[in-house]
Amino acid sequence: MKIELENVLPMDIEKRSFEIITEELNGRVFLPEQEKIIKRVIHTTADFEYADSLCFSEGVITHVKEAILNGACIVTDTQMAMSGINKKALAKFGGEVYNFMSDADIAENAKKNGTTRATACIDKAASLNKPLIFAIGNAPTALVRLYELIQDGKLHPELIIGVLVGFVNVVQSKELIMQTDVPYIIARGRKGGSNVAAAICNAILYDLDKTRGAS
Repeated sequence: MKIELENVLPMDIEKRSFEIITEELNGRVFLPEQEKIIKRVIHTTADFEYADSLCFSEGVITHVKEAILNGACIVTDTQMAMSGINKKALAKFGGEVYNFMSDADIAENAKKNGTTRATACIDKAASLNKPLIFAIGNAPTALVRLYELIQDGKLHPELIIGVLVGFVNVVQSKELIMQTDVPYIIARGRKGGSNVAAAICNAILYDLDKTRGAS
């Protein structure tokens, strides 16, 4: 069987990838502000199931863009997610990306309290006096702790991106967040990952940066 390769210039690879994604979605229509995120996640994962599993709370994109313009920071549950987020794009709006997993006090507090490091990271983030976006792609305990703090009135994030991957309490923790009044973007089911969390952040940042540049 003869294998034919597409002749695509390096600078056009991403553009061609999005063309293929659009073709394979077979004319499906999404809300414009959600479409860019859905396609960015599919581009990152090559998994078209995200077209159905990604759930958005009402008005979430408008809300999170306003939060970023007002200096909101992003907290991740993994170094991988932090590495994948475009920090320069966020810095243009005065925001930073935080990940506390490697901090010495996190391991100490987790051991002392009998919790996971992810839980300790959420507690540390809750002490920041800043508007916060949580991008969670790995730890169910992070989402559970966010839910507890929200229910106790101790934290009200600008956005929770809940796209963790796995089996134990993954589905349940995502559903808990969807029961709160906090804006969310959730990948229902077991699929997700740190790369998905970063892709969603970047899709929002790229669109915001493009919009600002056009104004």
